[in-house]
Amino acid sequence: MSILVVGTVALDSVETPFGTAENIFGGSATYATLSASYFYETIQLVSVVGHDLPESYLQALHERNIDVEGLELRSDQKTFAWRGRYHYDLNERDTLATDLNVLEGFDPTVPASYRAASIVCLGNLDPSVQRSVLHQVDAPAFVVADTMNFWIQQTPDSLRKLLAEVDCLIINDAEARELADEPNLIRAAAQIRALGPDILVIKKGEHGAMLFTDGIMFSAPAFPLEDIQDPTGAGDTFLGGFVGYLAQKGVIDTPTLKRAVIYGSAMASFVVEAFGPERLLNMEHEAIHKRLRAFRELSKIPAFEVPVQSEG
Repeated sequence: MSILVVGTVALDSVETPFGTAENIFGGSATYATLSASYFYETIQLVSVVGHDLPESYLQALHERNIDVEGLELRSDQKTFAWRGRYHYDLNERDTLATDLNVLEGFDPTVPASYRAASIVCLGNLDPSVQRSVLHQVDAPAFVVADTMNFWIQQTPDSLRKLLAEVDCLIINDAEARELADEPNLIRAAAQIRALGPDILVIKKGEHGAMLFTDGIMFSAPAFPLEDIQDPTGAGDTFLGGFVGYLAQKGVIDTPTLKRAVIYGSAMASFVVEAFGPERLLNMEHEAIHKRLRAFRELSKIPAFEVPVQSEG
């Protein structure tokens, strides 16, 4: 079994109320593959970069044993770059600049060695590009996709074609409401699942995440943190932890999906503690296990007793 991840590898410049960082390692595929690598060995990356991506960033992928055969290098162009500013409410951000660079006209070719991938993880890209990658894979057992408001607004027909072909969609609450044109998340989830994905995960930032599948609704908390530096990539890190755990277990059923949501949330709680993917580069597995145990205690509900009416 292998996990194929397609998405962006980027240079990010980030401003938050707690600091700034210039040209740090970023991109949806970067965060997702690094996160998944803590749970599964065979992670395959499909993306494109330019001549200006520092060699140390590529080395970071190698050190996590991520297969980069599918990472195209265009020596005559620059890497995709994003600049953003976060507000004190870290759920709100302004995009200050987006330089597509190598992403313009990006038409990925999936290496032959990747085409037997069992899990395909379609990171945030144009839905037509996501479908192109999916159609190059032989017979994946599980397909999970991410998207964003831009594609919901600009390419609705292409996005709906994609949704008809995926098993799981992971989006945030604002995207879910916009995609379904429905303010209530429960009703929105039902409408989105009717478009194709049997499994839906709705991320709610500091308020946790919700899982919808087969008549089951599961709500997981977010881990409370004292020190948050940069929320960039948290959603992609969640995605990587989610699929990494599923690949590790080798089964996709409701109990495993619930645990996968917790694993994804745990990994996302680490990445926001520093700028860029720094926390994902050299974590100890014991730190992850400790965070998972803390999640368990955080959401543990004591057994209920049958209420007994007292005699007056």
